Amino acid sequence: MIFKTPVFRVATVADIPQIQLVRNSVKENVLSNPSVVSNVDCQEYLTRRGMGWVCEVDKKIVGFSIADLKDDNVWALFIDPDYEGKGIGKQLHELMLVWYFQQNKNSLWLSTAPNTRAERFYRKAGWKEKQKLPSGEIRFELTVDDWRMLNGQLPLQEL
Repeated sequence: MIFKTPVFRVATVADIPQIQLVRNSVKENVLSNPSVVSNVDCQEYLTRRGMGWVCEVDKKIVGFSIADLKDDNVWALFIDPDYEGKGIGKQLHELMLVWYFQQNKNSLWLSTAPNTRAERFYRKAGWKEKQKLPSGEIRFELTVDDWRMLNGQLPLQEL
């Protein structure tokens, strides 16, 4: 497959059908019941609770991320399996973190299944494991200072 230039942009409500296709195409962190995450849920997180971004290749959404300001968490970051390993997740992650930490300085958290690409991705990106959840997932956190230091900036308390 020839990889065309990806386009990154803010997600809109019109993107929800394609976002759902990507979410339900993943091989890890699979929803046991896809109806658990409804289109209404997606709209709520994109328009009221936070913001999202998509990556398009040939006008097809191949990845997305959504940050939730209300609960200070990463609600979603998923890549179509055919587009994994091409830097799309890293770029969506960075867009989301820049926006999130511009909005507030609270720690951000997420959870993911252990022994997955996602777990390795977040560890490499500087997230710190905080606890194992009763579900078996790992809860990770990222502080604004940790994020700033990872990007070669001084922690806020040192400014």
